Amino acid sequence: MELWYTEEHTPTVRFSIKVREQLVSRRSQFQRIDLFDSEEFGRFLTLDGLMMLTERDEFIYHEMITHVPMATNPASRRALVIGGGDGGTVRELARYPGIEHIDMVDIDEMVVDVCREHLTATSCRLGDPRVHLYFEDGLRFVRRFENAYDLIIVDSTDPFGPGEGLFTREFYGNCFKALSPDGILVNQHENPYYESYSHAMRRAHGRIREFFPICRVYQAHIPTYPSGHWLFGFASKKYDPLEDLDAAAWDALGLSTRYYNSRLHTGAFMLPTYVLQQLEGAG
Repeated sequence: MELWYTEEHTPTVRFSIKVREQLVSRRSQFQRIDLFDSEEFGRFLTLDGLMMLTERDEFIYHEMITHVPMATNPASRRALVIGGGDGGTVRELARYPGIEHIDMVDIDEMVVDVCREHLTATSCRLGDPRVHLYFEDGLRFVRRFENAYDLIIVDSTDPFGPGEGLFTREFYGNCFKALSPDGILVNQHENPYYESYSHAMRRAHGRIREFFPICRVYQAHIPTYPSGHWLFGFASKKYDPLEDLDAAAWDALGLSTRYYNSRLHTGAFMLPTYVLQQLEGAG
């Protein structure tokens, strides 16, 4: 008998991966957690039936959500990761010797436990002494801080269920307050192709623009995410990711990456016309 994981991207579009073995099936107080092993994509994690990451292509997402803001301001010292229970974003941040402190806040400790046991390539830096783990609601956590972080990365699930509060006007306002005067906010911004996802993208972009003077959107190709075309939001009080990119400083760090590079950095902000049109009408 063949076992397939199938995700419904729209009512008329489905995405499937042939599964070798299901390794985990648990239900926390927040969501269902499943981990599968496949030939094509290796191990992959789903939450409430939605793809979070695969071993084969997770590097694209985690490099792009981390290195774009770090190359824009390599002097960042204190970072907050909201979500990101798989540990991939923390892994990339921990590669920077200049990063002194990383707080990671995830509402679901069981997700972190599963990833530490079964996805060691992404969770390998969660024990770094600079990393501090908190298991609580990210919206409530960030309310407590003012001028505390140089970088906030919102590595959230989709804008419903446990991640719904991380797409609200209140949340983005609290992130603005928690950032230093030259702080940067980066968030996963959904995809622009399917209407339900693009609606969430436009709404998030419109709300972020209410608080931050600099707001841009950039893109990456991630094969296992809906449509394969994924967006990230970049917002800052001071730094523009194109005008202030310090490519020489980032290149001098000698970080080995598989997707991101300082030349791609600029190109990632060159968006298709239909996406620009959506962003112009965001609100």
